[in-house]
Amino acid sequence: MSVDQSPLHITAADAETLADGATSLITLLADADATGGALTVNRSLLKPGSPGAPPHFHTKTTETFFVLDGTLLVLAGEEIRTLEQGDLLVIPPRLPHAFAPVPGAHADILVTFTPGIARFDYYRLLERVYRGEAEPSEIGASSEQFDNHYFDSPTWRNRSQP
Repeated sequence: MSVDQSPLHITAADAETLADGATSLITLLADADATGGALTVNRSLLKPGSPGAPPHFHTKTTETFFVLDGTLLVLAGEEIRTLEQGDLLVIPPRLPHAFAPVPGAHADILVTFTPGIARFDYYRLLERVYRGEAEPSEIGASSEQFDNHYFDSPTWRNRSQP
């Protein structure tokens, strides 16, 4: 039996960086096709004022957040948690969640999905919508393809803003 033992090495110079809004950058590190479906990884820099990601859930994959720098608010079910630099939060499939930097702060986060799911085209779609090159309705239409299911969360919508 032959097993591919080659490491995957993505250099900073080779990583694709997208803007999905005026206050958010996403660096694409490894998509499912590059990892044999094991995981998908991106880095998100959410600048002060970034809306982050609205309430959603995934049916097939676990999403993990690791805070590299800054402070992140995360909706996990009906609870809002504050993550600081060095904190890790694991969101299992079907658990509703959302995230954004704490008001007035930034958050630099490493996000992984396990198992991997081809998501880089989803992030590219977000950038096209931001640039006016695609319609926002395309995001909702892609929910099954990218396993990203949006919904309204009164808990997130009514969160207190310090």
